[in-house]
Amino acid sequence: MRAVTLLALAALATQMSCGRSKSVDYASSGMLCGIPGLEGEAIDPIEGRVDGCGLEDGLSVTAVSGVRLSTPARIDCTTARALKTWVDTGIKPAVGTRGGGVKSLRIAASYVCRPRNSQSGARISEHGRGRAVDVSGIILRDGSELTVLRDWTRTPKVMKAVHGSACGPFGTVLGPKSDRFHQDHIHVDTARYRSGPYCR
Repeated sequence: MRAVTLLALAALATQMSCGRSKSVDYASSGMLCGIPGLEGEAIDPIEGRVDGCGLEDGLSVTAVSGVRLSTPARIDCTTARALKTWVDTGIKPAVGTRGGGVKSLRIAASYVCRPRNSQSGARISEHGRGRAVDVSGIILRDGSELTVLRDWTRTPKVMKAVHGSACGPFGTVLGPKSDRFHQDHIHVDTARYRSGPYCR
């Protein structure tokens, strides 16, 4: 019993020495958030420049299920988990063997403290809370790339399957049909609504 108590105290001391006590298991046997296939690292808390912004328990995700991210995504654990689900059950199946399969995702944005659509006076975007990712393209293993801007109409079956499969893992999904602000990327975030996912 004494040995177990000492081990528990040592673990607590290690957590506190890092400057915060985490309620989320970020790293376990090489995993992030206790989920196999998420690569990256926990990051220090980000304090927002304005009310509503900030990322308390954040991650810098560099790869998901072997799919590299062009730029590390600074997001929370819930959003990282949703991103992995989207890659595994949506993006990879939609692309299939085209170009040898999915190699990486082109990330247009993750955490950034700004209002929605960067419009002055608008509410704080989910990007400002670490709950959103913008994906502008899918890079394939043969070096080619499917982009939202070009291939939404050129390769509609694939791109619309990618877009549609995000609805569910994420609470908000916005693509080229939603408005003028999303012509070149798919925005996904983990905001939740009583009426269910909002996907356009």
